[in-house]
Amino acid sequence: MSLALQVDCLKKTYDNQKEALKGVTFEVAEGDFFALLGPNGAGKSTIISIISSLTKKTSGKVFVFGKDTDQDFSLAKSYLGVVPQEFNFNVFETVENIIYDQAGYYGLTRGEVKSRFKEILQKLDLWDKRHERANKLSGGMKRRLMIARALINNPKLLILDEPTAGVDVELRHSLWEFIKEINEQGTTIILTTHYLEEAENLCRNLAIINHGKIVAETSVKELVYQMDKEHFILYLDKEIKFPLDMPDYEVKMIDTTTVEVQVLRKYSLNPLFQALSEKNINVISMKNKAGRLEEFFIDLINKQKTR
Repeated sequence: MSLALQVDCLKKTYDNQKEALKGVTFEVAEGDFFALLGPNGAGKSTIISIISSLTKKTSGKVFVFGKDTDQDFSLAKSYLGVVPQEFNFNVFETVENIIYDQAGYYGLTRGEVKSRFKEILQKLDLWDKRHERANKLSGGMKRRLMIARALINNPKLLILDEPTAGVDVELRHSLWEFIKEINEQGTTIILTTHYLEEAENLCRNLAIINHGKIVAETSVKELVYQMDKEHFILYLDKEIKFPLDMPDYEVKMIDTTTVEVQVLRKYSLNPLFQALSEKNINVISMKNKAGRLEEFFIDLINKQKTR
């Protein structure tokens, strides 16, 4: 298996003696869509800053497509595209200049990236804004500009640090589709996010970090399979004005025609439907409640706190 990223026993202690990373080790396969999850202050952004040379590590090793970032950083950096959490471009520059300046940092000329510049901006709906100054853009457009800038050097590894933070639902989903397309074309992607449904919908593998340590590393499918319960939203054909007593199921009323049901993996839904039918209640439709990964994440973090 070819690796896009290898992080080996990475440690970071700041001058105030705060230990941000405590020997972090994980791998990301080439072509993967990988989620790095954890609460605020867990160490996610520190890892990204070290990979992209913005922060100096205390010890450990980082390899990008087999290139040691200590020994061959220029080549390792050429493989990277990074979208940080905060906007960090000159807001008084135009979209065009911001992206071409980024290409220049990689030693690329305008001629070399001209066609790619147009293609990226068109896909991100920024082409008509290319001559506008960044301070005239909406928050969502600025977020797209950050992604466009990170892609101009055609990176083999794209790191997205909470790319949809603060954007509306419509933009979030359009960015999801764009990011998935990039991954399908062969770009390895590492995503950090607090919207954990993103990891469940986009990623194949993940690592969870807490207090500077990796506390779980697995595939999203395996993680979901390990969960011993699921939550479903049931939409009923009539109003009910009394709590539903369903043995073996935890039922919570959302409103008079909608209920949330917690089902342990060992139980089937069929007895539940039968019990409802016996009460002359039919299920019009149902959906799996989002956030299963989030429940696991919270449970895992709580277990770490009690150790």
